Amino acid sequence: MGVDPKPWRERIRDEEELLARLNQLASDAADRRAEALLDGVRELGTIADVARDLGRSWTAIDKAIKKYQRKKASDATTTE
Repeated sequence: MGVDPKPWRERIRDEEELLARLNQLASDAADRRAEALLDGVRELGTIADVARDLGRSWTAIDKAIKKYQRKKASDATTTE
């Protein structure tokens, strides 16, 4: 009558691949956001100034920047 659905194992594999791609996209977006936040710090002077400008808490901005910096430092040590 209709098309048989994909076997469940194949559907799981497809969804796991999609989740991996989405996680990578989210990670890349977080990196770009942190780089933009750092540009904001360079322009405005402090994390608090950036937070005020964006209407966000300074701790959220600080966490995003620190997470990015730790990731970059980790990447640098593993590629050397």
